[in-house]
Amino acid sequence: MSQDRARLGIALMIATTFVFAMQDGISRYLASHYNVLMVVMIRYWFFAAFVIAYAARQRRGFAATVHTEQPGLQILRGALLALEICVTVLAFVYLGLIETHAIFAAYPLIIAALAGPVLGERVGWRRWSAIAVGFVGMLVVLEPGVAVFTPASLIAVLSALMFAAYGLLTRFVARKDSAATSFFWTGLVGALVMSAVGIWFWQPMLPFDWVWMGILCFTGVLGHYLLIRCLEVSEASVVQPFAYFQLVFVSFIGLLVFGETIHLNTAIGAGIIVGAGIFTFLRERARPEAGGDIAP
Repeated sequence: MSQDRARLGIALMIATTFVFAMQDGISRYLASHYNVLMVVMIRYWFFAAFVIAYAARQRRGFAATVHTEQPGLQILRGALLALEICVTVLAFVYLGLIETHAIFAAYPLIIAALAGPVLGERVGWRRWSAIAVGFVGMLVVLEPGVAVFTPASLIAVLSALMFAAYGLLTRFVARKDSAATSFFWTGLVGALVMSAVGIWFWQPMLPFDWVWMGILCFTGVLGHYLLIRCLEVSEASVVQPFAYFQLVFVSFIGLLVFGETIHLNTAIGAGIIVGAGIFTFLRERARPEAGGDIAP
């Protein structure tokens, strides 16, 4: 891969994290005034429209792109992600953007820990060490014995576990389905699930808040488009560590817009988790060496 493509991929990933951070901030605002299920449902309507249009533009054709030999797993993936987004937005409301993302940053480590028993991937001692360090970082954020696993903190932990499960399912279905196929099923199933649930919690919205809802839907589509472009021009293993910029952008939004504070334990714990996560990604890229830790 050329250096120019790598730099472009990194720039696109940072732009993606900024857009997603904006999306998180708007989600927190809207979910503080309206039912979470309704907010996520409307967001998914636009997301579904985007994935349908994206599938229609694929060279293989719409029918070939959306075809899957594992519809059950794809439906499970889509439903799980939709529910995970609801849980995450709920955590934004009760815990705040900064605290939620500090805990949520541990999801790659959870995926790495479960990749062996679930996917049969080999995980060496170096990555197990990074996973253990990351777990210590999560404990620092949670402050066991001080704020002993408050319900709000547990919501954020649940969102990280759910997203890790979604990530594992995504890696599993990728053995047979293309990224475009999985992308389509993610949006369509999520929209159907949220419509079936969220429509019962419909609330009238103020005209001004409909503007924010429109921006939320736009950022969702733009963020996914930037992510697709990013992965088209660069390898995932190159750009993935820069996904942690979302924690930086979210922290600024939390501080400046919502008046949140960054506690010392959160900063230290998040730093430990991010460091362990980046090391894990680097091990993903490492080639197997005789007598050493074998990265899958």
